[in-house]
Amino acid sequence: MDNVASIFDRYETVRHRMPKARFGATTQAVDSLLDIAPDADAFVFDAYGVLNIGETPIAGAAQRIDQLRAAGKEIRILSNAASYTHDAATEKFRKLGIPVTPDEIITSRDAAISGLGSGLWGCITAPSDDLSDIDATICRLGDSVRDFDRVDSFLFLSTAAWTDAHQDILARSLRTRPRPLIVANADLVAPREGGFSLEPGYYAHLLADANLGHLTYFGKPFPQVHQMIEATLPDTPPHRIIMCGDTLHTDILGAAARGWRTVLVTRDGLFAGTDTDSFCQRSAIHPDWRTERI
Repeated sequence: MDNVASIFDRYETVRHRMPKARFGATTQAVDSLLDIAPDADAFVFDAYGVLNIGETPIAGAAQRIDQLRAAGKEIRILSNAASYTHDAATEKFRKLGIPVTPDEIITSRDAAISGLGSGLWGCITAPSDDLSDIDATICRLGDSVRDFDRVDSFLFLSTAAWTDAHQDILARSLRTRPRPLIVANADLVAPREGGFSLEPGYYAHLLADANLGHLTYFGKPFPQVHQMIEATLPDTPPHRIIMCGDTLHTDILGAAARGWRTVLVTRDGLFAGTDTDSFCQRSAIHPDWRTERI
């Protein structure tokens, strides 16, 4: 999973678990989002590969958002990042030079933790995550096999400290006693400064392949996060919402399944340096527009 072709192939392998959507046959190239601003009342942005790469902002992104705001467009950020709280996400974008208000951001973590039930939740997350936003009984999972075996359900937020050894412990525990597993980030990978990181969706699909656990996925392309965005735009029809993302199987597919229009951003994210036409043809996922940067 260290190159675009292998990542794309894996997304295609697990696509039967994703929502269905219909697409047109062609994609129009545009210089920037300003070219299609008249077609939208709201622009929704993926983060990694569109606004930032890891902790590095993408040149021009903040200025383009300012221009769209000035043109009267609603702005939303829709991120599959689940390693930190909503307040921390808001602060991260401010540090990147992209000022947003808390109600303009929806994360897959927000959706995943909104309906946690009773019982003891085994939480897989980053060591820095204080879990202060989770209203449930939590056991932070590490190296203890006993902890994996005693929890009632699992919440997979982050791979920051996750290893193949941990994955083996989880798989054995689920094989012995199947339980629910909430996957708070459906991505297989995320683009970083030094390459791609494996995300919770990657490990979750391995479990699903082996018929282990009762998995529920949150984040793009699954609908809960899109519904949360739509709830903040109650007077905006779906076709007037434009999703801007760097991946076909998460950003473009998920938005199209909701009736939103879509822009594939190509220069800095998953498909950087590749011919996106070939991947669109192979997957039959055709965004409405394509641009190098927003």
